[in-house]
Amino acid sequence: MSDPNHGYRSALETRNASAAMRAIFSPQRRYSTWRRIWHALARAQMEMKLPVTQEQVAEIGAHLDDIDFARAEEHEARLRHDVMAHVHTLGDAAPRARPIIHLGATSQDVVCNADLLLMRDALQLIARKLAIVIDRLGTFSAKHRATATLGFTHYQPAQPTTVGKRATMWAQEFALSLSDIEVRLTELRLRGLKGATGTQASYLALFQGDSTRVAELEKRFVQHLGWDPSRLWLACGQTYPRAVDAQILSALAVAAAAVHKCATDIRLLANLKELEEPFEADQVGSSAMPYKRNPMRCERACGLARFVMALPASALATASTQWLERSLDDSSNRRLTIPESFLALDGALDVMANVLGGLVVYPRQIAARLESELPFMLTEEVLMDAVRLGADRQDAHSAIRKHSQESARIVKEQGGANDLVKRLQSDPIFAKIDISKLLVAAAHTGIAANQVDSFIREVVEPVRASYRAHLASETPVRI
Repeated sequence: MSDPNHGYRSALETRNASAAMRAIFSPQRRYSTWRRIWHALARAQMEMKLPVTQEQVAEIGAHLDDIDFARAEEHEARLRHDVMAHVHTLGDAAPRARPIIHLGATSQDVVCNADLLLMRDALQLIARKLAIVIDRLGTFSAKHRATATLGFTHYQPAQPTTVGKRATMWAQEFALSLSDIEVRLTELRLRGLKGATGTQASYLALFQGDSTRVAELEKRFVQHLGWDPSRLWLACGQTYPRAVDAQILSALAVAAAAVHKCATDIRLLANLKELEEPFEADQVGSSAMPYKRNPMRCERACGLARFVMALPASALATASTQWLERSLDDSSNRRLTIPESFLALDGALDVMANVLGGLVVYPRQIAARLESELPFMLTEEVLMDAVRLGADRQDAHSAIRKHSQESARIVKEQGGANDLVKRLQSDPIFAKIDISKLLVAAAHTGIAANQVDSFIREVVEPVRASYRAHLASETPVRI
C-alpha cells in the first residue's frame, strides 16, 4: 500500500471533523447504504410477486457490509460507472442474486435515496451538536447572568450589559440554527423509485401497465428503508430537486454564521483580556512570542465556518443549471460540497463546544474596563437629575458635553485617568446631585439578568428537554 503521506488528504479528515461525521460520509457507509437500497428493492419486488426469490433477497441481505473495494475499483476502471461497478461487485458476492440486482432501477434510484438517507443522519448529528453548544451557553449565561460588563456598539463603548446577557445573544443564533436544521429534517423527502426521467416507466413495464402496483412497490420499498411513504417527492426528473441541497447547505451556513459570530466575539474579548478560551499547560500560543495565548480554537472555528458559508452558492449554481430532466455536472460538485459542508461545520461545532465548556472569565478586568467608561455612560442620568433639581436643560447639556470632551481628551492624548466625575462634581450646575450613587455598574444593566432567566426558561430548557439523552451521553472531544 502506498504511503498516504505522499498524496493529498483533506484537513477535514485529518484535523477537524469527528469520527462520527467522517463515518457517515465514508465509502463504507455510502456503498453499504446502496446495498441496503438494493436489498429493500428486491424485498419489495419479491412481495409484489415479481421474479425475485426469497433466496436471492437473503443472499443480498447477507452481504450488506462486506464490500470488496478493490474489486469495485477494478469494475469501475472497466465500466467507467460507479453504480454499475458496485452492482457487479455485489453480484460477485451474491451470485444467485446477480440476475435481479438493480431490476427496473436507474442509478439515481440508488444514489439519490442514499444521499438523502446520509444527509438525514448528518443533519441529526449536527442538531445534537448545536444542542450541546446551546446547553453550554445556557450554563454559562446562568452563572454570569448579573455580571455587569461594558456593552459595545460599533465596537465603541456603549451602555452596560451583563456577561450572561451577551452569551444569550450567541445562544439565540445557535437556537435559530437548530430550528432551521430541524425544519430541514422534517421536510426531508426521499426520491423513491422514479426511473430514468421521473416517470416510473421502467417499473410500469415490470407490472405490465398496472400503475397501482407501481405505487405499492414504491411504498413497500421505502418502508423497508424505515421511511414514511408519505414523505416522497411527487415531481422530479432523474434526480430529486437539487434546490434541496441548496436549502440544506444554506441551513448549515446559517449555523456556521452563528459559530463565526460567537467565536469572533470571544476573540475580541480575549484581546481585551475579559474572556479567554481554554489554554492547556503545555500549549504554545506563538512560535516567536512565548508570552502569547492566541485564541487558536476560536480562530479555527472561524476559518471552518467561513468555508461552510461559502458553499451554498455552489449548490445554488448546481440547482439552477440542471437542464430539463437532469445534467450530470451536479455529480462531481455534490461529492465535494455536501460532505465537506457537514464535515467542516461538525468540526467547528466541536471546537465551540470545547471552548464554551471551559470559557475563562476575568471579572476584575471586566469591572475595571466598565469603571473606566462608566462616567460617560451615566451622563444622561446626570442630565435628567440636574433638570429635575431645577437646572436649565440646555446649560446642563452644554456643561456635560464640555466636561466629557475634555476628560476624553486627557484619556486619549495624555493616557490619563477618566476624571469626568470629578469635573462634574466641581461644577455648580450639578452640585445638588449625588453622582457617587450613579457609579454602581449593576444599576445600569437594565433587566439583563431577568432576560437571561427568561431566555434559559423559554429557549434553552426546551432544547435540553428535546436532546436530554444526547446531552447525558456526550463524549468530550479533544480539540
